[in-house]
Amino acid sequence: MMIDGREADAIMRLAAASVSSLSSCGAKAVYLFTAGALRRRDETERDAELDRQVGFLDGVSGPLVLPDGGWCWGFALRGPDGLLGYLVVHAAVEPSRDEFFLLEALGQQTAGALVNASLHRREREHALELQELNGRLSASVARLEQQTHVHEVLGDISVSRAGEPGIAHAVHRLTSLPVAIEDRFGNLRAWAGPGRPDPYPKPRARRREELLRRAAAIPHPVREKDRVLSLVKPRHEVLAVVALVDPRNTVGTHEMFTLEYATTVLALELSHLRNLAEVELRLHRDLADDLITGTDDESAYARADALGHDLRGAHCVIVVRWDGVQTDDAVAEAVGRAAASLQLSSIISRHSGLVVLLVSGCPEADVLYRLLSENLGGAGAAGIGGRCDRPGDFPRSYSEAIRALDIRRKSRSPGGATTFDQLGLYRILDNGENHDEIVAYVREWLGRLLDYDEHKNTDLVQTLSQYLECGGHYDETAAMLVIHRSTLRYRLGRIREITNLDLNDVDSRFNLHVATRAWKVLGGSM
Repeated sequence: MMIDGREADAIMRLAAASVSSLSSCGAKAVYLFTAGALRRRDETERDAELDRQVGFLDGVSGPLVLPDGGWCWGFALRGPDGLLGYLVVHAAVEPSRDEFFLLEALGQQTAGALVNASLHRREREHALELQELNGRLSASVARLEQQTHVHEVLGDISVSRAGEPGIAHAVHRLTSLPVAIEDRFGNLRAWAGPGRPDPYPKPRARRREELLRRAAAIPHPVREKDRVLSLVKPRHEVLAVVALVDPRNTVGTHEMFTLEYATTVLALELSHLRNLAEVELRLHRDLADDLITGTDDESAYARADALGHDLRGAHCVIVVRWDGVQTDDAVAEAVGRAAASLQLSSIISRHSGLVVLLVSGCPEADVLYRLLSENLGGAGAAGIGGRCDRPGDFPRSYSEAIRALDIRRKSRSPGGATTFDQLGLYRILDNGENHDEIVAYVREWLGRLLDYDEHKNTDLVQTLSQYLECGGHYDETAAMLVIHRSTLRYRLGRIREITNLDLNDVDSRFNLHVATRAWKVLGGSM
């Protein structure tokens, strides 16, 4: 209705009337920028203080103060040439995020309609005044038709629920340029047009974050090398990025308009999907929390079935903590993607920086950590608990995963994944509270060797560990250490001299073997 040829005042009246149908708010006032100044264009009583505050907004959207203390916001209506006017909205309380987004969309639609109305007005004036400007008028009409066509095509895609692939293909048809839709991390979600890279390049995490911060500071699409990017950012969180691949620098007004409108349509689509995902995630989190704290089997099976997760069969608990990641959501999303890439179904929960994953089967620790590193960058740690055959086993597996994570983070190599089964003898010695006692035990039996290695830059503790792991066999030990047999004999002699222990004594040999294994689990952090 806004682009059916109405004048600016009629468009503003229609916009003001639409506020209450989109939200719990009402229209307070409307302004148009005419003759070099903002002028009130509604029928309500004049308010000099409100006029002054709107003027101080200086062409951008922002909050306004009402005498009754209610919520009030001025939406700046901007076109390609600058400020067109303001739509001032008020309510007793601040509207919800979804309502605010709809009001922003209304403001964008109103601004577009004002631009169109302005184009129509100029076209009529030019047609009457100067016949020689017919060419320019024709171009304006063509541009208006293009924009209307963009609205129609993308509007049809939105109604059809074709999703991100449908939006990407529509933008490609409208612009004749390849189109990529990426998530905030740079992973490809949809592509349309020729020249799709295979494999699709993914930027480093730090470089990607810098690009998003730079683009978020600019209220329109930005060029980054051979691409023009637009952030899908309903409010403060970037949900996706739409990119036009333009190595020849051909993007003009039509392509920019198409890109911006496609971004708005995609924002509506992703916001809807995000709301559904948040509800599902909340249900998953509640079930995961109950499972790791303990619940009856029948109830757990029924709730898991309702969520589409088969809780029967082998499972295990994985806990993840990642350094340098801003939100638990980012870690949870990366963990979920890692489990999905391993074709493992999962239930995810989050606890102040710690992500808990209940997963079918049990992934290899090294493979899981590699996938997490590729998605998140930086370093972190994961602990994997023992096997669960029934819901009642989850509290035990969760406790084991926590212990494996804590031991990994306290070790000399805190980055990586550790399974509870890998702890071996250490899981018997450590009850989660006697870490210092184990360190003291290792120092008691290996302290002299550890100090000698540190001061002489030798590797006698590792030599002793390998010798004991090989059952005292010289040839096997020398082969594992890639040294000569005589070199091994010399090192063992030095070990006997330094420790003053008989390696053939059963008690000494047992305690040294236990101490070297504990030393290896602790990562050599003595």
